Amino acid sequence: MTLAKKARRKLEEEEEQAFEFPPFDEDGFATKEFELGGGLLVIGIITLGVGLLSWALSLTGLTVWVPLAIGIAVVIASPFILQRVRTRSDLYTKGDWAGLLAMEFFGWLALWFLLLDLVPFGH
Repeated sequence: MTLAKKARRKLEEEEEQAFEFPPFDEDGFATKEFELGGGLLVIGIITLGVGLLSWALSLTGLTVWVPLAIGIAVVIASPFILQRVRTRSDLYTKGDWAGLLAMEFFGWLALWFLLLDLVPFGH
């Protein structure tokens, strides 16, 4: 057998063993997306609460470090809260957790700063 025939046979065998995508799990996908939506709702409520709390603490005349420390502590504690509230949080990937925490952190800062801009310290 010549080298060309061996190469052709090997190429034909590789074509037969071509990659096939696994079947798409629609139920699993929908379950995870609904769970992420519920988790986002919980994170949004926590963000709203800590943003309002930070704003209220800032208006009392406390140093900026107190609301900042409380906000960061809540952001750090929120994955534990979310795991208690959402029973299917085991479906989340590391990227899902990172996205939720980033949205919470930047949402909290944005809400806090927006409220401070609307009602300044001295008024």
